[in-house]
Amino acid sequence: MIRVTYRIETGGDPEAIATKIAADQSTGTFTELPGETEAVRARCAARVESLTMLEPAATPSLPDPDGRGPYHRADAVVAFPLEAVGTDIAALMTIMINGVFAVRGVTGIRVMDIDLPPAWSCHPGPQFGIAGSRRLMGVASGPMIASIIKPSLGLLPEETAAVVRQLCEAGVDFIKDDEKLMSPGYSPIEDRIKAIMPVIDDHRQKTGKTVMYAFGISSADPDVMMRNHDMVVAAGGNAAVVNINSVGYGGMTFLRKRSALCLHAHRNGWDILTRHPGLGMEFKAYQKIWRLLGVDQFQINGIRAKYWEPDESFVRSFHDLATPLFSDADRPLPVVCSGQWGGQAVETYQRTGRTLDLMYLGGGGIHGHPMGAGAGVTAIRQAWEAAEQDIDLATYARTHAELAASLAKWG
Repeated sequence: MIRVTYRIETGGDPEAIATKIAADQSTGTFTELPGETEAVRARCAARVESLTMLEPAATPSLPDPDGRGPYHRADAVVAFPLEAVGTDIAALMTIMINGVFAVRGVTGIRVMDIDLPPAWSCHPGPQFGIAGSRRLMGVASGPMIASIIKPSLGLLPEETAAVVRQLCEAGVDFIKDDEKLMSPGYSPIEDRIKAIMPVIDDHRQKTGKTVMYAFGISSADPDVMMRNHDMVVAAGGNAAVVNINSVGYGGMTFLRKRSALCLHAHRNGWDILTRHPGLGMEFKAYQKIWRLLGVDQFQINGIRAKYWEPDESFVRSFHDLATPLFSDADRPLPVVCSGQWGGQAVETYQRTGRTLDLMYLGGGGIHGHPMGAGAGVTAIRQAWEAAEQDIDLATYARTHAELAASLAKWG
């Protein structure tokens, strides 16, 4: 069985809605059918396994023409036979996800979780994940400190390479193209690769350190995306930024089957699915699909992020990624990002299970440090040292000038 948890909101009976979802999304329709025999139902009918009532809502999440509250809320677990769905992601999305948002009588419906049976381990999952990311970056322990090219758009390839050199010298483990940077006219990806990879190689020859650089290879055309991938590989690169919602499930499948790169997922567009609490999909369900498809590193915002997402949502997302689907190997590297500068390190460490298996991505928090980018990286490392030693940042900053300057500017 494949089990989906739906959060139902309705002015009517949540159990009736759950039963309707189970019927409409499997063997049934609005009326009895002569072909819907007991044998057919036994083979393919979905069924409601449990219903947990929640506090009612005074106002509807979606407009209610009838205007009749209170609005009853419940979490319904609906089980779908594996034989009816198989292990195809398009089938799962069609049968169990996409169709439920058309159900009449709901004022809110949200996919909270998907429980997949062992048969679904047939999907490739991460090629590198946490262990592979550490190996490629040469970071055996501790958080992986990362940065991003800023300005996001507008730099010419040689200007981008100059920023890369600065960040390599600053001591980062990872650098990425901004997700908005793919192959614009002023900076085609082939020119950017030619400008950046010699800087990465030069730094490796001088220091022995290979900084991972993730190039933005995304395209709606899988063939174009693979050509971009192949150019990175031919130049000796080892990572790529993939805008997963933009390339879609098919594009990601196509890429992962052929990929030699560590795939860094940016989830832009996820907010469309989740920002309204009464509609869409929880990250807990959403991330499982992309992990099966092969995401190696997954951006999930962070504590006190610059975007709308509350800290509690980030913490849940982190723990979702840390939970194996079928084995520890299918866990991608969590990427903590969005307005991070080190001041959030202690709380991040404490609220994510005191783990150092994460990438900590600073943009402005590195580039904007008053003592320069190198000091920005040092300040972040100092913040994580304080976190690991259970020392508050203000105390640690007394003997660490770079962290003290960060606190003075952003704290």
